Amino acid sequence: MLEQQNPFHSADSSHANQIILVTGPTKSGKSEWAEQLALRQERETAAQKSVIYVATAQENPSDREWQARLDLHRQRRPTSWKTLSVEIELASVFLSATENDCLLIDSLGTWLANVVEQDDEIWQQNLKNFLQNLRNVKSNVILVSEETGWGVVPAYPIGRTFRDRLGHLTRCVGAIADTVYLVTGGHVLNLSQLGCPLDQQLS
Repeated sequence: MLEQQNPFHSADSSHANQIILVTGPTKSGKSEWAEQLALRQERETAAQKSVIYVATAQENPSDREWQARLDLHRQRRPTSWKTLSVEIELASVFLSATENDCLLIDSLGTWLANVVEQDDEIWQQNLKNFLQNLRNVKSNVILVSEETGWGVVPAYPIGRTFRDRLGHLTRCVGAIADTVYLVTGGHVLNLSQLGCPLDQQLS
């Protein structure tokens, strides 16, 4: 069963760290699942990790509903976890991570929202740096990403830009990740077991 598996065990012995992507729609439980995976790293694995929660959301005290969402996430975190607020320079987080760390990044969508107004040239360079640093990271990494492309096409340009960039970003991270989970309908699906990478399917 899914809960009995160790998502951080890899048959590929060429690298010790593991990268996990957790994706899903709004209120699907993807953050909770990512937190459970991080707890396993801290408590259950042979090489216990120090969990660093990387929060990408910007504080907005004037928006009570938004602040309530952030507070709910804070209340779920164990006091043993370190929290980093990284709104823009997310790629740099990978450079300082060590083999003893487990990074939990929540989420790629809120990070993208912070930089979505960048022109395409700057965004493409930032994306390149992000993916390069992710490939070279020494720690375990759990990334949470939202699925926003399953609904209607946004009626305004910035909304379409956000949707398209997030879809591409999630796909690129999924191609790097050792394990990809989809959380939807109250269930966790291991896409790495149920499917195959798109490039492999097309070859």
